[in-house]
Amino acid sequence: MEERKSKNFIEQIIESDLESGKHASIHTRFPPEPNGFLHIGHCKAICLNFELAKQYDGVTNLRFDDTNPTTEDTTYVDAIKNDIKWLGYDWEDRLFFASDYFQQLYDMALMLIKKGLAYVDDSTPEEIAAEKGTTTEPGINGKYRDRTIEENLDLFNRMKQGEFPDGSKVLRAKIDMAHPNLLMRDPLMYRIKKEDHHRTGDAWCIYPLYDFTHGQSDAIEGITHSLCSLEFRHHRDLYNWFIENLEIYPSRQIEFSRMNVEYMITSKRKLKRLVEEGLVSGWDDPRMSTISAMRRKGFPAAALRVFCDKVGLTKRENLIEIDLLESCVRDELNKISTRVMVVSDPLLLTITNYPEGQTEMMKGDNNPEDENSGTRDMPFSRKLYIERADFMENAPKKYYRLSEGRNVRLKHAYIVHCEKAIKNEAGEVIEVKCTYYPDSKSGQDNSGVKSKGVLHWVEAENCIPCEIREYGQLFTVPDPTSDDEKDILDYFNKDSLSVNDKAVMEPFLNDVDTETHLQFMRKGYYIKDITSTSEKVIFNNTVALKSSYKPPHRK
Repeated sequence: MEERKSKNFIEQIIESDLESGKHASIHTRFPPEPNGFLHIGHCKAICLNFELAKQYDGVTNLRFDDTNPTTEDTTYVDAIKNDIKWLGYDWEDRLFFASDYFQQLYDMALMLIKKGLAYVDDSTPEEIAAEKGTTTEPGINGKYRDRTIEENLDLFNRMKQGEFPDGSKVLRAKIDMAHPNLLMRDPLMYRIKKEDHHRTGDAWCIYPLYDFTHGQSDAIEGITHSLCSLEFRHHRDLYNWFIENLEIYPSRQIEFSRMNVEYMITSKRKLKRLVEEGLVSGWDDPRMSTISAMRRKGFPAAALRVFCDKVGLTKRENLIEIDLLESCVRDELNKISTRVMVVSDPLLLTITNYPEGQTEMMKGDNNPEDENSGTRDMPFSRKLYIERADFMENAPKKYYRLSEGRNVRLKHAYIVHCEKAIKNEAGEVIEVKCTYYPDSKSGQDNSGVKSKGVLHWVEAENCIPCEIREYGQLFTVPDPTSDDEKDILDYFNKDSLSVNDKAVMEPFLNDVDTETHLQFMRKGYYIKDITSTSEKVIFNNTVALKSSYKPPHRK
């Protein structure tokens, strides 16, 4: 019987709320800002929100918190929607934008002004910062804090009408400049930005800040449980203050630890920097931590969902081993990948007793883990390519690959006996000559010949050149953001990409699509890159064949 997992703290809260009658059903949301591509951290939040809603017969909204026209773009909106769909989740008809609520948010701001709980401040950003105080010293009231309600209403309306230049005025909540939580010391609610918005165009020249938008948008949508990562813990006081003073739907904010994975960064600002400085080819460069990059690298969506489930939920930040992520990917790929043959460093093998001009088709299992995967035909003839590393002169006794005087089986084909190596003038081996045992065909072997080693190969005449891209970690240390005094580029791995343009592949691979997962026999898991063409086939490595991950010991 499968061991039942104990309930995590969020599940316990939800079940308590349902049992008490506080909520008849749950309503979650995933609220990305459309200012970059989603990354591994967002993956955890997506899975959490959609899976909890599914588990408790609730629903999940997709809402774009699009309050900053300077950094947001419909390109990011489309990419985010594609990533969520690819992960296997559907928001159905519940697609919303914070910009849908700009008028409601403006009206809420007016309400706070009328209650004497918000004011227009003409101070500079430097003055506001200086007046805010520190964690050990209270802030001080600014000279504009005691403006009358009428004056604040007039100024805020004129801000909306575009009378004032960018940065000249802000709207702030009037809370407590001595509050122990610095975020409660009269936080900014609105700023002037005379820039077109990707959805509302030039209809607005003032935009609400995230802290004023987030909770109210949750309330407007009737979100029961607003799930956030731990960095929003200190924002919760402000979240609740707005809800209480606006007397709106009391969504509950709950924080959980964010997803931090070795050798990956989850700051969109830092990821964007890598893109803009040309250190990677784009947001979907397979070395990046974005969902689109992991998809391009060949990570299956199911593996990411399993990974998020295995990591689980905690209230304490930690750094997840990347080996665990790759182990989840490998487990899924082993079930679904088509086994194929690619030779990365070709060495010619000639079977001297095989009929010249003859080609026969060998049957290869596409996936022994899947009985419905079928087989494929692979051409076989007198001349083949094997890996250069699979031949050795003067090999030791326990060397089970190819060496003079030894037998080895060619996968899905015959056993061959190595006769001699041919060298060029520089003394390099350029060809190995073998004979084969005609009765040793795979699946029909009546030869009685013994062979301990098995090699992959491709037929020389019909093989197709291809390029193999091996991607390593983007950084040289597990946590490139741990030292505040260091720039992440101090840890940038300049050798994180190597390109092999001399590989050859079996013809079958010419027609596979960019969604088909492949296992290159004896090498690893790969996927055809989206930039492949009929003239140039490119493969990205996904993960190695074997994992170094060992699950923690449980008593």
